Amino acid sequence: MNSNEYTELINEFIVCINETRYYDAHETLEKIWFPRRFEKSPEMNLIKGFINAAVSFEVIKRGRPKSAIKVWETYEKYIILLGTFESPHNSRYIELDQFLRQKKSELSSNI
Repeated sequence: MNSNEYTELINEFIVCINETRYYDAHETLEKIWFPRRFEKSPEMNLIKGFINAAVSFEVIKRGRPKSAIKVWETYEKYIILLGTFESPHNSRYIELDQFLRQKKSELSSNI
């Protein structure tokens, strides 16, 4: 996958989140993560964390806030990898983390 395709998928993830299509957001990042899931890569673990954030939002949407907290905790486990590796996407990952935290705050206030 080239860098442009990668960036397009991250952008699509954000669109899906904004449109409350959390399952689709999850599926979008799976296109990056799934082929590389067996790598011992902090970047792929971070992507897995972003996928977990989308799953957490979907679980909230389905009315299971306690389960969503557990899934969000998995996101928190992976987000500590942010900035621990070299990637042309690091600045985008930082923005994505901020975006997801804001979205979580908005969703949590509606529970």
